[in-house]
Amino acid sequence: MTIERWVMAVAGTFILISVNLAVFYSINWLWFTGFVGLNLLQAAFTGFCPLAIVLKKMGVKSGCAF
Repeated sequence: MTIERWVMAVAGTFILISVNLAVFYSINWLWFTGFVGLNLLQAAFTGFCPLAIVLKKMGVKSGCAF
C-alpha cells in the first residue's frame, strides 16, 4: 500500500471512530473529526501531511501525491 492509501485509510478510520464516540459518549468528539477534516483539506492544497512524513520515514513507498 502506498502512503496516499495509508493516509486515506487512517483518516477515514479516525473520522468513523470519532463520529461514533460523539454519538455514544460526548458531542465534543466532533472537534477531533473537524481537525482530521481540516488536516486533509490543508494537505490537499499544501502537500504537507504529518502522517505522510511519518510513513515515509517508516519506509512506506510513496505514490504520486507525497
